Amino acid sequence: MEKRFTYDDYQQTSKWLLCQTKHRPQVAIICGSGLGNLANKLTETQSFDYSEIPNFPQSTVPGHAGRLVFGFLNGKACVVMQGRFHMYEGYSIWKVTFPVRVFYLMGVDTLVVTNAAGGLNPEFEVGDIMLIRDHINLPGFSGVNPLMGPNDERFGLRFPAMSDAYDRDMRQRAHSAWKQMGEQRELKEGTYVMLAGPSFETVAECGLLQKLGADAVGMSTVPEVIVARHCGLRVFGFSLITNKVVLDYETKGKANHEEVLEAGRQAAEKLEQFVSVLMASIPPPAKACELE
Repeated sequence: MEKRFTYDDYQQTSKWLLCQTKHRPQVAIICGSGLGNLANKLTETQSFDYSEIPNFPQSTVPGHAGRLVFGFLNGKACVVMQGRFHMYEGYSIWKVTFPVRVFYLMGVDTLVVTNAAGGLNPEFEVGDIMLIRDHINLPGFSGVNPLMGPNDERFGLRFPAMSDAYDRDMRQRAHSAWKQMGEQRELKEGTYVMLAGPSFETVAECGLLQKLGADAVGMSTVPEVIVARHCGLRVFGFSLITNKVVLDYETKGKANHEEVLEAGRQAAEKLEQFVSVLMASIPPPAKACELE
């Protein structure tokens, strides 16, 4: 059986990063497929390839650069993952979520997750942004959860609540910021469902997911969110709707990764601007008043 990471492994990586950079991020941002250009908006940047970082997995998916970028986004100290890890790459669930605990040990208190997703809600159009209100952890239904195994109390409780996984206050602030941006399309809000992938969903599966109450479907995000909430991090996230799922057998079109990346390129700038604006809404670090 594959060796799991220990608390010392997480500490080794966090200490290595803290020694290599003067940046002390408050916010970690995980970029989904085609959304890595958000890192280009950072100032005073310093970056590390995943291959340089002790214990870090490698990103193998097109559209994921595989780089960790430190800097400031709209004045907020951030670390940005240009590319995440997925179960379908062959990684165990604790490797997929490894960076989140590293960020926690580095002092991060807020995690922002983004992803490219298929639109299940018939009202959604390609290019829409969906603010994630809730998620359905479908792999968890079959026993795949990043918190399985021994619990380390230094990270969090054995049975963390997930009913408030996506911060309500930040969701309200997101709606206010969206109105200030003057966008014509409304900001959507809904439930994201995760499948393990890498195959796209069948017509029958899409119909089932709709009946479960899901608005968007993808192959990521949920494991990182679960681990982040276990650590007590504030979480909010967005799905960029890059394709509409196939819901009938007469449709000749079919989902493909190139379509996802192209739709991401066309709409990503809007999402990048939105995330940048939202940085000003994140409360200052709780320990800020204690620092000299």
